[in-house]
Amino acid sequence: MEMQLKGDYFNGQFSLPTESQANEKILKRCPADLSQVLWEAGIFHNHIDAVIDSAVRGFEIWRKTSIEERIKCLRKYQEAVRARKDEIAMALALEVGKPLWEAKTEAASLDSKVTVTITDSYERIKQETIKDVMPKIDGHVVYKPLGPSLVIGPFNFPCHLANGQILAALLAGNSVIFKPSEKTIYSAQLMIECFAEAGLPAGVINFINGAGHTSSKLTSDKRIKGIYFTGSRGVGLKILENTHKDLNKLVALELGGKNSTILHHDTNISHALPELLRSCFLTSGQRCTSTSMILVHRKIEQEFINQFKAVTERIRVGHPIQSKPEAFMGPLIDEHAQKLYFDFCQYGKDEGAQEIKSPTKLDVGFEGYYVSPSIHYVEKPRLEGKFIQEEIFGPNCFFIPYDDIEEAIKIANCTDYGLAASVFTRNPEIYQLCLRDIESGLVNLNRSTVGATARLPFGGLKNSGNHHPAAVSMIDHCVSSVASLETLDDTSSKITDVVGLKD
Repeated sequence: MEMQLKGDYFNGQFSLPTESQANEKILKRCPADLSQVLWEAGIFHNHIDAVIDSAVRGFEIWRKTSIEERIKCLRKYQEAVRARKDEIAMALALEVGKPLWEAKTEAASLDSKVTVTITDSYERIKQETIKDVMPKIDGHVVYKPLGPSLVIGPFNFPCHLANGQILAALLAGNSVIFKPSEKTIYSAQLMIECFAEAGLPAGVINFINGAGHTSSKLTSDKRIKGIYFTGSRGVGLKILENTHKDLNKLVALELGGKNSTILHHDTNISHALPELLRSCFLTSGQRCTSTSMILVHRKIEQEFINQFKAVTERIRVGHPIQSKPEAFMGPLIDEHAQKLYFDFCQYGKDEGAQEIKSPTKLDVGFEGYYVSPSIHYVEKPRLEGKFIQEEIFGPNCFFIPYDDIEEAIKIANCTDYGLAASVFTRNPEIYQLCLRDIESGLVNLNRSTVGATARLPFGGLKNSGNHHPAAVSMIDHCVSSVASLETLDDTSSKITDVVGLKD
């Protein structure tokens, strides 16, 4: 697949200056085959102001555009991504390293998210009217767009996650600047090409490539009114530091997780095994909702761990496109991610974790960042240790035994994260207890922590976010609410009714 970068997109067209004008250059190799250079990107800092100017002009047009016309444009975008879903899936597989079957799932989600945004999210920002909110006065709540908005995307779902944020912002009447991860520029570009085909007015959708410098300049600019970031806690904190004095900005953060699954003694093991396998190791563990900590009741710990290890040994790791039959896992995204994965497993050993399945580099016939899944057992967890506290974007999980559900909940709550949790039990009371007491934005019953639905809110507590959940509720953070009192009786007020006037 030939990946030709077109540069940044603003004022309704792509702009690619000469190579000598680039302030930075990024070389992208396929993580599944390092001999394959996918693209080389030039980063142009002088485009930053031009992109923001474009978004400002686009907002003035788009905010006055009728909702019917906005929906019409989004439907055209939907047709475009549907027509190019196979091309987008191939790009995702090669850039991210996720198996093609998984990449196809992400590509297909772009289409379906348009429908959810229009049918489910839009209901949340329709004008509300309260009759006789005061005597002879009606009340209204009107939702207005914030203004030019910035979406900063992650590498693990470079299209799916940004797509939901962009669609909500556009439907609400905002113009958008999309800065993708510098690791997945081409996949993001394909999505922008689909927006370009949709016929939005110039400046409504914009696209800029770059790394830390670009993000810092964009987030600190006073013309940007909404910022939507998906990524690590560290980068999220930098964005808050960069914006906390600007009260005109709404900043919505979707950050990491240290997610737990509780396996109670009445767990249906045959059902929980495939759910947990996907939960721990899909996308090579590079999901913010991946299960890391498995709290297993002592009555079933040996039986479950033995079966889980056996099924983990069956995981096929390979090239995302070339593997026949298809692989369950591809490589990690890059060398840095691979190093962090092995460092993390070493933290576990240093802090007393026992290896059930060791992490190893794998030879699959291609030079890439391939690793095996790893499993640890922690009899007495050091709740303050790195292994328990820190997020790892890699295929690792560890078991901790427990005796009663209160103990399991306490351990699940020990981390500074609070994104996703699940509990496997046949007892509704146990589930309700977990739902009440686990500090997490998502709590599932007999279902893995991965694979959320766009029709429910998606967001975390504590260091997993800042209380602005995405998915169906993303649109709530793309508008400001304006209250209006209305009376059609313009004869009811009299100057004589005013208390305290001189005769």
